[in-house]
Amino acid sequence: MTYQADEGRYERQPYNRSGRSGLKLPAVSLGLWHNFGDNRPIENSRAILRRAFDLGVTHFDLANNYGVPYGSAERNFGRIFSEDFAPYRDELIISTKAGFDMWPGPYGEWGSRKYVLASLDQSLGRMGLDYVDIFYSHRPDPETPLEETMGALDRAVRSGKALYAGISNYSAEQTAQAARIMRELGTPLLIHQPSYSMINRWIEDGLLDAVEEAGMGCIAFSPLAQGLLTDRYLDGVPTDSRAATSRFLNAEQIDVQLARDLNEIAKTRGQTLAQMALSWVLRDSRVTSVLIGASSVKQLEDNVACVDGPAFTQDELQAIDKLTGSA
Repeated sequence: MTYQADEGRYERQPYNRSGRSGLKLPAVSLGLWHNFGDNRPIENSRAILRRAFDLGVTHFDLANNYGVPYGSAERNFGRIFSEDFAPYRDELIISTKAGFDMWPGPYGEWGSRKYVLASLDQSLGRMGLDYVDIFYSHRPDPETPLEETMGALDRAVRSGKALYAGISNYSAEQTAQAARIMRELGTPLLIHQPSYSMINRWIEDGLLDAVEEAGMGCIAFSPLAQGLLTDRYLDGVPTDSRAATSRFLNAEQIDVQLARDLNEIAKTRGQTLAQMALSWVLRDSRVTSVLIGASSVKQLEDNVACVDGPAFTQDELQAIDKLTGSA
């Protein structure tokens, strides 16, 4: 059946300006890190993407090595895009990244001009796109001059293969340096993508200030701490959970009691723990958007509903700080 987007899609999601740029992003964006590779049914991926757009989620975030195997998330997204979303290209923000290992040899990862620009060409080929809206340096390279990596991003934008440039996983100091270089090149950085959640608050120690000073936006990934901040672990660690099956998380990282205590606060707010965790990340006006993953349409719908939650009271914020050791 031919896909037609819901006519009311722009009534369901707030849109926030990314720093001092002219670009707005939805408060909730969809990340394709998990659940969109060849190890997942493509029709499930299609259903999630369709429903996301119907709910006003206009931003789909990828990277060159997303999916199992590497590149499969971009390839599968490209197939779905061509079949369902091509008529809506100008309503979508599509991003991808280069920085982590992607192909064998010395030119297959990190931040050299060779790797960054070759990776962008490969990503565009897999997705069947002429350009991406945002192209990121996925991580800083300790051995390549920052000027070279930023120069590659500048070239990507000037070539028309990306509309905006971003960085991910950079420290506050690296962010300030990168922003200065890009301003001098004439291609200001649009946005920074760091990990951020109620129990992973490293960006509060200088990075958010650096982002604000540079006029950049911030989009947070892993806001649910790989599922720790959901109801998934309220009764322990299920055998089919990410903590039991993924290399990115292990059972030793699960604090069941913390999840239960935070869940009690969420209940008083009329939210699930996941919804509260997402709302909490968005409480800071410097955070433009929060990236969610979804393995089902229902999970997507439940998480996007975080935008309907109430504002936090000072008592709630203090209670969360106390529980998470940030008071």
